[in-house]
Amino acid sequence: MTTPTTAHQPIRRAALVAGIALLALAILAGLANFGVVENLVTEGDAEKTAQHIRDSQELFRFGVVGLLLAAILDVVVAWALLVVFKPVHEGIATLAAWLRAVYAGVFTVAIAQLAAVPPLLDAAERPQAYTTGQLHAEALLKINAFHEIWDAGLSLFGLHVVLLGYLAYKSGYVPRLLGVLLVIAGLGYLVDSLGAFLVPDYSLEAAMFTFVGEVALMIWLLVKGRHVTARKTSLVRK
Repeated sequence: MTTPTTAHQPIRRAALVAGIALLALAILAGLANFGVVENLVTEGDAEKTAQHIRDSQELFRFGVVGLLLAAILDVVVAWALLVVFKPVHEGIATLAAWLRAVYAGVFTVAIAQLAAVPPLLDAAERPQAYTTGQLHAEALLKINAFHEIWDAGLSLFGLHVVLLGYLAYKSGYVPRLLGVLLVIAGLGYLVDSLGAFLVPDYSLEAAMFTFVGEVALMIWLLVKGRHVTARKTSLVRK
């Protein structure tokens, strides 16, 4: 016989998995992007960027691997949050999960641009048809492409977070304030993604101010998620 406690176990396990994966993802992505890539890149200066990466090529490669692991964790989070929010609305929860999974795929394409940089810089040391300056310039273009593709992918991620906010708000087992904060966080990503495309030299970075909802969700999943008691609501349907 299935008791109420055992019935909620999949959701509780998924909440814990999502919380741990989100924490690991935040640490990995933060260290890899802000701690490695951003520190080694000098915007608009191909020569300095090439020199910095060449001097710290092993660190740069570790940064790329860290970002790839973060993309994998995004897929894990997508699955886990699907289980957590499926009792609210299976269709919307599934859509939210797919949005994050597709975003992870776009993010991987962006990371592939970074992975191509070390071979270009190695080639600059060998005689060939292209000059060293041309290869350095191409390496910087790859790095810029990484940011541009990632920015485009954040539109999908923003929609994912907005849907999570809606599900959290309607759930009855997640604080409604958390749902509101998630919607605001998702809108921040959408503003940044669309702004980078529509506005030349866009520099607002709204997500830097609206990310609170994501942090709050991670904490809730780790602290409260393992005790959740999901209840059926009128929203639940295939």
